[in-house]
Amino acid sequence: MIVRHLGHTDFNRIMSCFLSAFENYFVPMPTDYNYYKKRWEAAKVNFNWSYGMFDGDTLAGFIIHAIDERHGEHIAFNTGTGVIPEYRGQKIVKSIYEYAITDLIRHGITKSVLEVITKNEKAIKAYQGVGFNISKTFKCFTGNLSIDEAQITVKKVPFFDIDWNHIPNQDTYSWDFHSRCLEHGNSDYYYVYHEDKIESFFAINVENGTINQLEVLINQNENWKRLFQAVQSITKQVRIINVDHRLEEKLRAIEDVGLLNTVNQYEMELYLKS
Repeated sequence: MIVRHLGHTDFNRIMSCFLSAFENYFVPMPTDYNYYKKRWEAAKVNFNWSYGMFDGDTLAGFIIHAIDERHGEHIAFNTGTGVIPEYRGQKIVKSIYEYAITDLIRHGITKSVLEVITKNEKAIKAYQGVGFNISKTFKCFTGNLSIDEAQITVKKVPFFDIDWNHIPNQDTYSWDFHSRCLEHGNSDYYYVYHEDKIESFFAINVENGTINQLEVLINQNENWKRLFQAVQSITKQVRIINVDHRLEEKLRAIEDVGLLNTVNQYEMELYLKS
């Protein structure tokens, strides 16, 4: 078997391997190829810096990387790792990483980051064996909003009209929900006003109800309530993915409106040295 980058591998072939690897996963995975094409484009996936383990013509395993510069670091974000069932137990992920780390360093990447479900102990141990350490814990929620309706002033705004420097907690968002990825995604953006002043903000993918960002400018219970009333005016069924566990007021506000914590994830990171 041999490891090489995926830059010359057909997208449909990658997807076939991806879906096989994630069959019977902890959470149901979408199966629409176009969904991943759009998502990975927004996340800045680069298949030249993504890698696969090949056994002849068979793609047995993969690591798919998005590449971007953030906070002064050149980062490779692992947006998907998997091995098809018949090749598991052969330390394929470790072998791919041994090749990938050398190649990423050669291309100036200074840090590698990934997300893993906290219950996936086998994967966590495998990543720790490569050298990754847990850096953040994220909580995910879903449910239907059913709160008192009120007259809320909500204004839809274009992405480039948002003053991102004044939207709190930008450093707490996971890769896919950072503004640098939302810029190329499929979100609608809203300011929520109270007494003619911007009080809060949210970004939502209306196709699937995922709230990509959700912030109040001042942490007060009434501000959070009005924010969720504004969200409810757009959609009642929502998902909120990867809320940093340190944001206690936000988590309390999410739980107060009846959304359920469905799954948690770790962010893990590995600093690369030449």
